[in-house]
Amino acid sequence: MKLAFVLVEPKVPENVGAAARALCTMGFAELWLVNSDLHTRPEAHWLAHGSDHILDNARIFPDLAAVRNSADLLMGTSAKPRHNRQDWHPPAQLKSVLANKGAAVATAALVFGREDRGLSNDELALCDLLTGFPMAVSYPSLNLAQSVMLYAWELSGLAGAGTDSPAEETGAAGLGALRTRLETLLPKLDAPADEKLSQWVFERLPLLSERDIGFVHTLCGNIERKL
Repeated sequence: MKLAFVLVEPKVPENVGAAARALCTMGFAELWLVNSDLHTRPEAHWLAHGSDHILDNARIFPDLAAVRNSADLLMGTSAKPRHNRQDWHPPAQLKSVLANKGAAVATAALVFGREDRGLSNDELALCDLLTGFPMAVSYPSLNLAQSVMLYAWELSGLAGAGTDSPAEETGAAGLGALRTRLETLLPKLDAPADEKLSQWVFERLPLLSERDIGFVHTLCGNIERKL
């Protein structure tokens, strides 16, 4: 599994450089930026300290929707649960969620919001699940680079951290394909439209293990044939 760390419209180049350094020290290499060129600024390289290669190889996306299309599992950071979503997980639980995915997830992306206002509601809605650090006080919040460092440390023990997985290992049997399949299939079922039911399904989908993902794919196939 490849794990990417995504910074959405960061405001301070020093934070980008410090984030790159944090990733390097914990064995990660994938830094993705949304609508930003701060990784090219001298100030970012001043704080990178031996992690310039991560800045130089950073991937740039126009918006988070584009990131959504490049990741099988999108995880958004939030200081607290939002909009009645029940899928808010502290980092230790997030590690367990990722560890049981096996070949069902080739690329997972952990998304960090802007320093001053975090992720917007629309951006959080794009995420498969939410994660955050329980804190004793709500303010001051964690600095962006501090947050990246804490997550990188917590997730560094994952097998294959920072390495690529061949795309063919997931394909039609992966988590991303299952999400797309259910988005198409659920509206076709002869059942009353229930927004809460749909929310329940998609909140729990990212928690499935590799084996469970395969089982649901089989179940979807059986339903599609009946339809």
